[in-house]
Amino acid sequence: MSRVITYLTFNGNCQEAMRFYQGCLGGTLEFQTVGESPLSTNLPPAFKKYILHASLKHRQTILIGTDMVGEKGLKKGNSVSMMIDCDSENEIRAYLSNLLEGGKLIAPLEENYWGTIFGEVQDKFGNYWLLRYQS
Repeated sequence: MSRVITYLTFNGNCQEAMRFYQGCLGGTLEFQTVGESPLSTNLPPAFKKYILHASLKHRQTILIGTDMVGEKGLKKGNSVSMMIDCDSENEIRAYLSNLLEGGKLIAPLEENYWGTIFGEVQDKFGNYWLLRYQS
């Protein structure tokens, strides 16, 4: 099966968001600004600080982010969620706590009838996170 990689689009705060996610989830974070790319010659100087490509990698989780918004602008909604399969109950609780910083609890951690602990958070950037631990 192919792996799913989550791609997030921001409107000027990609670096802040990706650093927040790194603090919540751990992993290695890399950035490329517009100013570091060949695109910089075709865009106004103010765009040079924007993130063209960010990549956060931790175990099997990969988040990619950018500040490059299309002409129609950024539309946030709940149609995209990131699901994290956690390795322990401690890990799911830590991730929930971290992602709740400035965010909103959508569904508290609860064990469902098939033995999975599940919860949902909307983070302070408006993105939705599903957290799951199968004991």
